[in-house]
Amino acid sequence: MLVHRRWESLGRADLGWLTAKHHFTVSADDDPSHRALGPLIVWNDDEIAVGSGFPMHGHRDMEIITYVRQGVVGHRDTLGSEGTIQAGDIQVMSAGAGIRHTEFNKGDVPLKLYQIWLVPRVSGGEPRWDTKSFPKGGRAGRFVVLASGFDADKEALPIRANARLLGASLKAGNRIEQELSSARQAYLVVAAGRIDVNGEPMGPLDGVAITGVETVRINALEDSELVMVDAG
Repeated sequence: MLVHRRWESLGRADLGWLTAKHHFTVSADDDPSHRALGPLIVWNDDEIAVGSGFPMHGHRDMEIITYVRQGVVGHRDTLGSEGTIQAGDIQVMSAGAGIRHTEFNKGDVPLKLYQIWLVPRVSGGEPRWDTKSFPKGGRAGRFVVLASGFDADKEALPIRANARLLGASLKAGNRIEQELSSARQAYLVVAAGRIDVNGEPMGPLDGVAITGVETVRINALEDSELVMVDAG
C-alpha cells in the first residue's frame, strides 16, 4: 500500500530563523494520520537562515541522520567532534546515553536539510558522531545505502537502528526498481523533481509511506533526487 503525503498536507513550524515541514506527526497541529513507521519517528524538512542555527542542546537514545540538500552545516558536540558538512554529505549522530551538540548554517545561502530520527535497537551506549560524503554521481540510476544498521552495508555510515537510509539520482525518463520485503515498510521523499511510484504521481518534496509492497517501481518524470528509509 502507498499512502501519499503531499507537501501541502505536512505540518509546519516557523520560528523566523527556522522553517520546518513535518513528514511525521510532531505537534498537536500535525495530521494525526502521519504516524511513525517502525523505528522511523521524525522526518523534518528544515530550512535555516544564514547566520542562524540550533543552540547547544541535548539528545539521548536516538539515532539522528542529517541529509544536507543545500548549503553548509557547522557541527560541534560534547564529544569534542567538530565538522563542516556540505550538500550531498550525510551526518549521523548516535545519541546513546546522552550527547549535547549545536548545528548552524555555516554558509551564505539558506541551509536546507532533512533531519531523520530513528529509535535505536537498545537504549544507552556510548554516544558517537560521524560524517561522510556520497557524491551524487555515485547514485546515478540506482539506490545507494548511505546509512545502515546492518553489517552487510560496509560502505554506509553505521547506525544502531533496524533501518537503512538510501539515496538515488534519476535522469528524466529513467526507471529503477527497489526490492523490499512485503513485511517491511519504507518512506520515500522526492528531494527534487517529479516521479511516479508504482503508478502514483509525486511532486517535489512529497513523501510516500510504503507498506506491504515487495517491489517499488519508480519512473522519473523530471531529473530527480530521491531519499528513502527502509524502516523495518
